[in-house]
Amino acid sequence: MESFNDVFVAVKQYCSQKIVKASFDLFIEPMEAGKMEGDTAILYVSNEWAKGTIEARFIPILKEGFEQVLGFTLIPKIEVKEPDDEVEKQPINGGEYAFTFDTFIVGSSNKFAHAAALAVAQNPSVAYNPLFIYGESGLGKTHLLNAIKAEISRNNPRANIVYVDGETFTNEIIAAIRENQTSEFQNKYRQADVLLIDDIQFIAGKERTQEEFFHTFNALHNAGKQIVLVSDRPPKEIKSLEERLRNRFEWGLMADIQPPDFETRCAIIKRKSDLMRLDIKPDVIEFIASKVKTNIRQLEGVVKKLDALQRLEGKPPIMVNAQAAIKDILNEQMSTPVTIEKIILEVGKVYNVSAADIRGKSRRQEVAEARKMSMYIIKEVCGLTMEEIGKEFGGRDHSTVVYSISNVSQRLKTDSFYRDTAEDIIKNVKAI
Repeated sequence: MESFNDVFVAVKQYCSQKIVKASFDLFIEPMEAGKMEGDTAILYVSNEWAKGTIEARFIPILKEGFEQVLGFTLIPKIEVKEPDDEVEKQPINGGEYAFTFDTFIVGSSNKFAHAAALAVAQNPSVAYNPLFIYGESGLGKTHLLNAIKAEISRNNPRANIVYVDGETFTNEIIAAIRENQTSEFQNKYRQADVLLIDDIQFIAGKERTQEEFFHTFNALHNAGKQIVLVSDRPPKEIKSLEERLRNRFEWGLMADIQPPDFETRCAIIKRKSDLMRLDIKPDVIEFIASKVKTNIRQLEGVVKKLDALQRLEGKPPIMVNAQAAIKDILNEQMSTPVTIEKIILEVGKVYNVSAADIRGKSRRQEVAEARKMSMYIIKEVCGLTMEEIGKEFGGRDHSTVVYSISNVSQRLKTDSFYRDTAEDIIKNVKAI
């Protein structure tokens, strides 16, 4: 990465996968990089209309893009560029951000998954179909998925590869149903030579999405097309996943990725710094590896922050700056507080009810169950008093909250599925 402009080109690439093409071409692609000032990214547009639209609709995705590229958060600030204010554009060095097999560091924790992914990429539909890769966030699953795509494209440029995440797949089927375009949706996915889906666990509990994916899976598998699925857990642990899908996910090969050992973490830091032409001394590399132990994305985030500090502020990658970078990355990515709103939203997703209904007066069974679960988790995770919890739910009295929490506590002792559901919700809100 040679300049802030390089950074923003990569951010645009990220955004292009998250925003519909028409909106991307109209608003994001014409934007120009300005400069980084502290935790702010100055970005230029040509007129006030574009500025207002981007501020209203695209700031969150731009923030996500900077975090993906740099490993830490920048706040986009949109400014209208003066006509004579020229900002030189430079092409990005694709190798810096390429997720390929060449840039994937193999260790004991991921050796099997890497070998399986490479076998699929070199012989689609011949080796393992489907291939199901799972592991916790930040361990390289998405890297392998992108590497498969890159390798197949290199060997067969005409291959129709469809790469999507579970949330996007769900949103697209919802939009297709609403706009009466299900045929177009089906054609997109069922004509694929290779289907790659990240975060497939997202479709669990969504009846129509699972129904559509079931038929898509069957159509592709019967036609001998390659399917690769990635999840944060194995199929048997994905709650609310239909059994017929769970069985199909287990048809082929399942490969898990574990947190990297110390030597692998050091190798990852060294490879990333070499790609960035960043000279990090061995003692600093070992220090970073000793502090960031379970998440590759965080390791790379520390290196990216050190690179940004040197390129943009002239600060070398010495121990004191590494300590500051680690503190920033761990605080940003691990210490986000769990809020009541996060809990209610996550419970709402599981029970398929709105946050407003959970907080409101509705007595529908599914809403009442979601409300009780929310109260219990808020008590467990946030430690609020019964009175404080009651205020969050429309001023419900002490006895109502006590009854709800007690009801959940008793059921957790006898209902293993209910207990797993509660544990999954707590895990998810802590990971958000």
